[in-house]
Amino acid sequence: MTLPNPHLSRRHLLAASAAVVVGFSAAACSPDESPTPTPTVAGTAPTASDPWRPGAHLTAAKNWLNDPNGLVYHDGTYHAFYQHNPRGNSWGNMSWGHSTSTDLVHWEQQPVAMEASPEEEIFSGCIVVDTKNASGLGSAENPPMVALYTSAYGKNGALPQGAQAQSVAFSLDKGTTWEKYRGNPVLNLAPTNNNFRDPKITWYEPGHYWVMTTVVADAQVVKMFKSTNLLHWDFLSDFSGAGAQGGLWEVPELIEMAVEDSAAKKWVMLLSINPGGIAGGSGMQYFVGEFDGTRFTAEDAAAPDAPPTDSQWLDYGADYYAANSISGAPGGKPVLLGWMGNWDYAQHVPTTPWRGSMAIPRELTLVRGERRLELRSAIATAAREALERAGSAVQGKNLTVGSGLQHLDGDFTARAQLLEVEMELTSAREAGVNLRASDDGKSALRITYAKDTRTVKVDRSNAGTTNFSEKFSPYHQATLPPSHNDAKVRLQILLDSSSVEVFAGEGAIVISDTFFPDWDDTGTSVFSTDGDTQFTVQTRQF
Repeated sequence: MTLPNPHLSRRHLLAASAAVVVGFSAAACSPDESPTPTPTVAGTAPTASDPWRPGAHLTAAKNWLNDPNGLVYHDGTYHAFYQHNPRGNSWGNMSWGHSTSTDLVHWEQQPVAMEASPEEEIFSGCIVVDTKNASGLGSAENPPMVALYTSAYGKNGALPQGAQAQSVAFSLDKGTTWEKYRGNPVLNLAPTNNNFRDPKITWYEPGHYWVMTTVVADAQVVKMFKSTNLLHWDFLSDFSGAGAQGGLWEVPELIEMAVEDSAAKKWVMLLSINPGGIAGGSGMQYFVGEFDGTRFTAEDAAAPDAPPTDSQWLDYGADYYAANSISGAPGGKPVLLGWMGNWDYAQHVPTTPWRGSMAIPRELTLVRGERRLELRSAIATAAREALERAGSAVQGKNLTVGSGLQHLDGDFTARAQLLEVEMELTSAREAGVNLRASDDGKSALRITYAKDTRTVKVDRSNAGTTNFSEKFSPYHQATLPPSHNDAKVRLQILLDSSSVEVFAGEGAIVISDTFFPDWDDTGTSVFSTDGDTQFTVQTRQF
């Protein structure tokens, strides 16, 4: 959970001495909240008056949204809680918003789950289903959903104003209402710390206990603790001194993963950083290594003073941050949901009455790269299948383009599309795709591949409105690993009303960017530079 300004004052919730139900009925909603669940957001088409509302990405019906929290799959339903301001369209009044889905694409907004008060704001955290009722907060017949979250204390809070500590809330009705634990906070530092936050829980089977990762954000330290009951936590170890150090460390997570095509298993540490990301501002790095139940040791990690390109990044675009996995998600691979935003400009993007959305859920695979183990990303299976069900029939074109540009009409002019683009640069130096292009061709989101350098680039410098922030960086790029044929590349492109996610090299790199095109700009074209390119392009609009 990043603060727009770490020195801002914080507002806060109810005193820890009493358990309080914080799920709201219609009568308890503030004027800015919907009194009943609202089947809106992803799946709702944009309009000329709301041209940038996503069609396939989670956002709030209105008001501010940032980091995903409390991601859990339970009884056939995906729950996404998230940092939310129920009273306005900028960061503040940090509460837990709540949306549910059965397919990770179509979301139904629920009432605010836990709302800020002058005593306590509800910062980032996680949820697990306590199936054995180890916490004692439910029963064997009705095990609780248990949330670990950061309490950010204000005036008259349980700790001094500005302090952050970890607290517990629980639900006995499948996440509809939440009650705070009477013994909050359950984990605090001595002395108290103003940047101790972002708990995420992993079950460690060999030891039969939960492991919590947290951060002291401004010290670039991940602190790990263990518990058998989710209420009492013992210190394990610190992780620090590796990777990018240029800003706050946030939202850590430790995940055990199988190495593809191998019997080996490794542990992966996901970690957000702001600023200091590979594309400027916010970003997500990761480390691969070993965890012995006490200490995580990174292998082949970049040194703290190494250039950012030496670190391992989950995304090379400007808009992917605070992603964490969905607890209990089916399928056997970690399924992540991340915020599609960047603190360099997130509070200034020109959307209303909402601001902020999530990236498409993605699943991770761990593979052996050229010199170290690497993560590969793909659109999560459930989300991809939902897009395919919701979309039109696949339309395709095979064509050869000489030095120049060729327009793709008809089904290729949708504002939201899932495109599969295969390019073989037979003699061309560079080739690519223009999306959301104007009729005169002066405005477009431009995605290119350069053969000689194996570079994939997303250029949003002339793709619509950009004047809301000087920090809205113009382009982002990454280099694909070598292949047996560097002249041939395949891109999977998820285009939405105000975002693009480009998966290349079978997920070796992903570039996630927001952009804000004019309503009437819907053209799509392919182009080739300094020679011929053979294109196979397929689209499914939704």
